Amino acid sequence: MKFRLEKDSLGEVKVPAKALWGAQTQRAVDNFPISGIKMDFPFTKSFVSSLGLIKDAAAKANLRLKLISSKKSKAISKAAKEVWQEKHHHEFPIDVFQTGSGTSSNMNANEVIANLATKFAKVKVGPNDDVNMSQSSNDVIPTAIKISAHMDLTKKLFPKLDELIKTIEKKAESVKGTIKTGRTHLMDAMPIDFAEELKAWSSQLQSSKEMLSTLETKFLELPQGGTAVGSGINAHKQFAKYFAQEITKLSGNKYKCVPSKNFYHELSAQDCSVQLSGELKNLAVILMKISNDLRWMNSGPLAGLSEIELKALQPGSSIMPGKVNPVIPEAVAMASADVIGNDVSITVAAQSGSFQLNVMLPVIAYNLLKSINLLSGAMDVLSKKAIRTFKVNNKNLEISLSKNPILVTALNPIIGYENAAAIAKKAYKENRPIIDVAAEETNISKSKLSKLLDPTKLAKGGI
Repeated sequence: MKFRLEKDSLGEVKVPAKALWGAQTQRAVDNFPISGIKMDFPFTKSFVSSLGLIKDAAAKANLRLKLISSKKSKAISKAAKEVWQEKHHHEFPIDVFQTGSGTSSNMNANEVIANLATKFAKVKVGPNDDVNMSQSSNDVIPTAIKISAHMDLTKKLFPKLDELIKTIEKKAESVKGTIKTGRTHLMDAMPIDFAEELKAWSSQLQSSKEMLSTLETKFLELPQGGTAVGSGINAHKQFAKYFAQEITKLSGNKYKCVPSKNFYHELSAQDCSVQLSGELKNLAVILMKISNDLRWMNSGPLAGLSEIELKALQPGSSIMPGKVNPVIPEAVAMASADVIGNDVSITVAAQSGSFQLNVMLPVIAYNLLKSINLLSGAMDVLSKKAIRTFKVNNKNLEISLSKNPILVTALNPIIGYENAAAIAKKAYKENRPIIDVAAEETNISKSKLSKLLDPTKLAKGGI
C-alpha cells in the first residue's frame, strides 16, 4: 500500500495515500485494534450520517454568524452532505471501542470533510479551525447520539412496530370467537377468546410505543453549543439556536430541533440514552413473551399443546427427519436477549459521567443503535413470518377445552368451592368431560349445565 505523510500536534503519521482521513484518524486506527467493529457498522451507519448532518448544520450556522467565509462554508456543507448521504462511510475505519469522548470519530469526520471541502473550494479547509468551528467532540458526539437514535427510531423502529401491532390486531379479528383454554402457571385455567389473548399482545406493544414516542421528543433537544465543558467556550452565543434551526431544515422541517435546556447536564450525563434503552429493553421483554407464547402454542405436534401451527420455514433437525422448529420466535427471543444485554452495557457506561463529561459515549451509541436496529428487524420477521401466517388447530382447542376441569369454576356460586373442586378432581382423574361428572355429582340438569359451562359464555366473564 502507498502512503502519504500527515502531521498533527504529536508529529508525522503515515496515512494510506487514497484515504480521505488524516493523522488523528490514523492514530486511532493504530491505537484501537480491539473489536473489528467499525463506526460504519450496519447498526451504526446512522451515527456516521449524523456526524455529516452536524458538520453541515454547523457550517451553515457559522456562516449566518459571519464566522466563516461563504466559500468555505458551502464547501464544507457540500462535503458533509456527501457524508450524511452515505457516500463515504468506508472512510470511517475507527473501532467502536476508542477514546471515551468519541474525539477520534469526531476528528475522523472533520478530516474527511476537510479534505473533500478543500477539493471543492480550491482553498485549504482545516479540520479543526473550519470544519470543527464552534464545536467540540464533547458536544458533537452527544448530539450525534441523539440525532442518530432519533433517525433510527422514526425511520426503522416505529414503522416496524406499527406493522406488528396492525398484523396482530388483524389476526385477532380473524380468530375472534375461537375459544381456547386459558393458562396460568402453565396450567389449565378458565377459557378465553383467542382474540383477547392476541389483543393483550398488541396492547403491550401499543403501551411501549406511547412511551417511546414520549422519549423520542427528548432526542430533539440537542447539546450542540456546549462545546468543551458545557459553558459554550469558543462558540457564539447564538450558535446553538442557529444550529438547531439548520438541523430542523435538513430534516425537511419534519422535526423541530431545539437547543438543550442545560448543556452541562447533556455533556456530563446520558439520561436520555438510559431512558430510551430502558424502554427498548421493555419492548424486547414484550417480544420475548410473545415469542414464547407462540412456541408453547405451537409445541407438539403430538406431545405438546399444538393449538397453532406456525408456517414451516426450514427443516428442524440434521438427524430427525420431518422435524420442524419454531425458528422465527426463537430468533426473535435471541435478539431480545441481546437487547436486554445492551441495556446493561448502556447503564454501566452512563455511570461514567465524571464531572463535566461522560467518557463511554461511543459504546453507548453503538449499543443504543444496535438495540433499535435489532428490534426493528425482529419485529419485521415476527410479523411477516410468524403471526401473519400461523394457522389455528381448532380441533385440538375443542378437545382440550371439553376436558378442562377448571370449567367447574362457573359452578362455584351454585354448589360452592369445595364441591366444585371435588368434581374437577374426579373429571381429571377419570379423563372425562366436566359436564358429565357434574351431572352425576349434582342435581343440576344437563341442559342447565350446558348453559352454565358454555365456554363461549365463560370467556366473556361475569357471574
